[in-house]
Amino acid sequence: MKRQQEILFVTGKGGVGKSTVAAALAKKRALAGRRTLLVELGQQSFFKDYFNLAEVGYQPRTLMPLLDVALWSGPECLHEYARYLLKIESLYRLFFENSITSSLIEIAPGLSELSVMGKATSQPRKVGPPLMYDSVVVDSFATGHFLALLRAPRGMAQAVRFGPMGEQSRSIGNTLSNPKICQYYVVSLPEELPVQEARELSDGIEQLVGFRPHQILNRYQKVPSEVLTEKTDRPFLINFQNYLRDHERRQTDLRVELEAQSPLCVLPLVLSADATKIVDELIKDLPEVET
Repeated sequence: MKRQQEILFVTGKGGVGKSTVAAALAKKRALAGRRTLLVELGQQSFFKDYFNLAEVGYQPRTLMPLLDVALWSGPECLHEYARYLLKIESLYRLFFENSITSSLIEIAPGLSELSVMGKATSQPRKVGPPLMYDSVVVDSFATGHFLALLRAPRGMAQAVRFGPMGEQSRSIGNTLSNPKICQYYVVSLPEELPVQEARELSDGIEQLVGFRPHQILNRYQKVPSEVLTEKTDRPFLINFQNYLRDHERRQTDLRVELEAQSPLCVLPLVLSADATKIVDELIKDLPEVET
């Protein structure tokens, strides 16, 4: 039986480690035997320097067995789809490679976001060039820009009710709202502002797709109990223990707050500058992958 492709979108407030979490989710799937594509969005690659790669571009390149990495931008996704749709290269150049059309494409509201989401959902919708992976993990934009990504298909479908553009927009929106295909991961830190933004982002995603995203609490600092209970009469150490108790209490309160909203995965703070080591440590605490 052919395996249904899963699409994972990873988002969160800037600086919470969502790219590292996305890499860990992708690598865990590859280790479980799923052919996986790790995608980052935008014009510049984070994973190029993070994994010390020569280049990361639109076409996938191998990161490890069963795991490829790629960098997608809106214009590249749109151009690929247009070439596939128009079939004839000269017709594509006539329409897309002139100054008037290019200017209209650049200012068209939501078209870049729609193109990215169209590319991400192309395989289950059977539209465009095949994207032959069991899992696609998208290291998405941060909070506000990610919600714009999700809104784009609905907005375009409302603006263009008939014809291919309207049909494609509705198809993309329906796929993004299908929990059997798409999953959403909101990453936060055990700090008040990231947790508050994560809750608001999760509410926004649920309103748009109809189901609650997964929550990941990253860089959770586990304090060994012996450090807190060790007897000492040195004022500095007593103050440090009190600080650690307060810190642990705040982390616990924020963890409980998130757990009340939806299932939560807690990932540890990994004290290392080695990207591979950090990803491998996070994999240990991620949920098991269905094979």
